[in-house]
Amino acid sequence: MKSTGIVRKVDELGRIVLPIELRRTMDIAERDPVLITVAGETIILKKHQPACVFCNSFKDLISYKGKNICPSCVTSLVTKV
Repeated sequence: MKSTGIVRKVDELGRIVLPIELRRTMDIAERDPVLITVAGETIILKKHQPACVFCNSFKDLISYKGKNICPSCVTSLVTKV
């Protein structure tokens, strides 16, 4: 894991600001969802990328009733019906 050397304080609402340089490097824009995970005593922030609920593919997703499904899984589901 690489350290950036940047230190930020948590404000009274529990927020921190991600520096613009870091957001640009990680391709995180305003209003982008960020996934927060914990590994031991480490907090990990990762840009959230929705994936297919069945195979975790990120390619050409179709949203159906709030769930993301890739074309391959849609075809597979239709064939089984």
